[in-house]
Amino acid sequence: MRHLIDFGDLPREEWDELYRRASQIMDNPARFLDACRGKVACNLFYEPSTRTNFSFQTAMMRLGGTVFGFADPNSSSVAKGETLKDTIKMVSGYADVVVMRTPWEGSAKAASLYSHVPVINAGDGGHMHPTQTMADLTTITRLHGGVDGLSIGLCGDLKNGRTVHSLIKAMEKFKDVKFFLISPRELAVPEYMRSFMREHNIWFTEVTGLEAVIPQLDVLYMTRIQRERFVDPLEYERNKGIYILTRRKLERAKPDMLVMHPLPRVDEITVDVDDDPRAAYFQQARYGMFARMALLADLANQPRLEQTDVVEIGTKPVCSNPRCITQTEHYLPPLVKKNGGVDCCAFCDAQLK
Repeated sequence: MRHLIDFGDLPREEWDELYRRASQIMDNPARFLDACRGKVACNLFYEPSTRTNFSFQTAMMRLGGTVFGFADPNSSSVAKGETLKDTIKMVSGYADVVVMRTPWEGSAKAASLYSHVPVINAGDGGHMHPTQTMADLTTITRLHGGVDGLSIGLCGDLKNGRTVHSLIKAMEKFKDVKFFLISPRELAVPEYMRSFMREHNIWFTEVTGLEAVIPQLDVLYMTRIQRERFVDPLEYERNKGIYILTRRKLERAKPDMLVMHPLPRVDEITVDVDDDPRAAYFQQARYGMFARMALLADLANQPRLEQTDVVEIGTKPVCSNPRCITQTEHYLPPLVKKNGGVDCCAFCDAQLK
């Protein structure tokens, strides 16, 4: 069974094929009107979403398929205490593909262990967001002509930014990409992401200021400071509004630099930037729909597994990350993987202590 849990698990050849299909859909959408005719997607959104949820729904309908699911877990049996395993076992009996977003890191990986159909990770807490990365790469390739050799600035909450983590993972597949990681020290990328970049010889530098590096960038990827990811509200108050992109700051940027943002924005990009020809974030949202159409056309047509593999039953979590799915779903097996030579939780990538 093929899933999309982490973009890093997708070979470059598969991404190139997905991009070719997305381009074909953009150029000739009528050709794909029946690509998923008779197929059903289940969208399980355990936390708020506008673009990703609507994008997946629209993508499936434009391919001729149908969609069911929930956007509020309190309206489902989850509110009665149903486990993630039982929810996935049940809905994968109805659907041809499961799209899920949750606040728990590693939840999509957990779901994939029990599903009879492909699982697509639409965001698992502050961990990964691989289909946003598909939207990002589609945008960069379509508007910049390619990804190899670009200097990319990632700005904002890089600690909790799952879109940032997925994008960094994806860049291992491309050549000579440079990252300028712009964040306050307390919101810097997690150590497992630094280990990943070092292990794969990805050039990166960490800075706290935006204006000094903006002239060097081909892509500026802004992110919001995410209130919902902070355990300490005082930490959020210290960091909110720390980076704000204005038209004045853009005067120092390259004339063809792309300004991107996974959205929603709060105050990190002023509205007067919207009319700048370098502002690509609304196009980015539209391209995301086409990228998801390409993915659904592939995964929703995969053969169904009548019998899933037997999974070891866990007794207690080996991971100490309080946001890891293993903290609440104790039956999950104690899976471990190597990341930069260090033992990490195979669900959320946190280093094991």
